Amino acid sequence: MARRARGLNPVDLTLMDKALRLNWMLALLLSAIAGIGVLMLYSAGGASLQPWASRHLVRFLMALGVALAIALVDIRVWLRLAYPAYAVGFVLLVAVDIAGQIGMGAQRWLDIGPIQIQPSEIMKIAMVLSLARYFHGLTAEETGRVVYVIPPTLMVLLPAALVMIQPDLGTAALMVLGGGAMFFAAGVRLWKFGAVLMAAGGAMPLLWSMMREYQRNRILTFIDPERDPLGAGYHILQSKIALGSGGMFGKGFLEGTQSHLNFLPEKQTDFIFTMLAEEFGMVGCMVLLGLYSLILLIAFAIALRCQSMFARMAAVGIAMIFFLYVFINVAMVTGLVPVVGVPLPLVSYGGTAMLTAMIGMGLLMSIDIHRDMRLGRHGEALTS
Repeated sequence: MARRARGLNPVDLTLMDKALRLNWMLALLLSAIAGIGVLMLYSAGGASLQPWASRHLVRFLMALGVALAIALVDIRVWLRLAYPAYAVGFVLLVAVDIAGQIGMGAQRWLDIGPIQIQPSEIMKIAMVLSLARYFHGLTAEETGRVVYVIPPTLMVLLPAALVMIQPDLGTAALMVLGGGAMFFAAGVRLWKFGAVLMAAGGAMPLLWSMMREYQRNRILTFIDPERDPLGAGYHILQSKIALGSGGMFGKGFLEGTQSHLNFLPEKQTDFIFTMLAEEFGMVGCMVLLGLYSLILLIAFAIALRCQSMFARMAAVGIAMIFFLYVFINVAMVTGLVPVVGVPLPLVSYGGTAMLTAMIGMGLLMSIDIHRDMRLGRHGEALTS
C-alpha cells in the first residue's frame, strides 16, 4: 500500500498528499470483485466476452476512474453538494414516474440524450449524503427530540414512495432500511423505531391492497414456491436447483448446466450469484462473500476513525447501502426473501448500478483521506 502522508493539517492536503493517502486496498478489493463479475459474465455469454463481459470490464475501469477522482475532492465539497444532489435526484424520480421508459414491467429508466439512467440508483447516494449533512448539523439533544426526526424521515419516505410507484419494491425497501440504519447510527432512540414498526404493521393491509398483482404473487411465491412451479415460482425453484447442484466445489468454470441450458433466468443480472454457486460451489461463494465482508470492515473502520459527524454518518450510510445490496440479492436467490430485482454489486451486469456503487466507494475513499478533518456545524473546517 502506498505510503501515507503524515503530520499534515487535513485542511492543507495537496493533491499529491491525497493521492498518497488513497485507500488502495479498497480499490484492489473492488477490482477483485469486478474481476469475478467479468468471469461470470464471460461464462453467461457462452464462453464469449460478448455481449456482457467486455462491457462490464470497460464500465468498471471507467467507474474506477470516476471513484478515484471523487476520492481526491475535498469532503467539504460533498457536504455542500448534499442537498442539491438530493433535489436533483428527487426531480429525476418525479420525471421518471411521469415520462420514464418502461422495461420488465416497471417504469424505472429515464433517457437523457444518448444515455439511459435509473434515478433511483442516484437517489440512494444523494439520500445518504443529505441525511449525513442533516444529522451533522444537530446536537445530541436535538437528535433525541421527535420534531427534529420528522424532516429526515420525510427525506427517506418521499423518494421511497416515488420508487414504489414505478414500481420497484426492492429499491424502496433498500432506501428505507439504509435510512433506518443511519437514524440508528445518529443516535435516534429505539422507541421511535418501535413506533415506526408498529405503524408499518398496521398499514400492511393498505399496502397489500396497493400492490400490483405480480407483486402479491412474488410474496405468495416466496411463502410457497411450488404453488406455481412453471409460472411465478419458476425463477426461485430453478435458482435453488442450481445452488444445490454446485455442491462444495462446483461443477467447474463454464460447466454449469442450469445456466448454460437456459433454465436459470436472468443469469447475467439478478441470479448471477446462483451461477457462481453452480460453477464454483460453496467455496466460490464464500470467497466472494469474504471479499464483500472485507470491504464492509474497511468501511466501518473508516467510519470509526472519522473526526466529523458528516463523514462518520456518510461512511456508515454508504456501507449499509452496499451491505443491503449484497444481502438482499443473496437472500433473494436463496429463497430467504421474495425476488425483488436487486443486483449483486460489481458482479451483476448493469451500468447505473455499477456507477452508483463506485461513486459510493469513491466517497468512502474521500472520507478516508479527510478522516482527520473536523467540521463545524455549517461545514467549516475547524483547526483546533
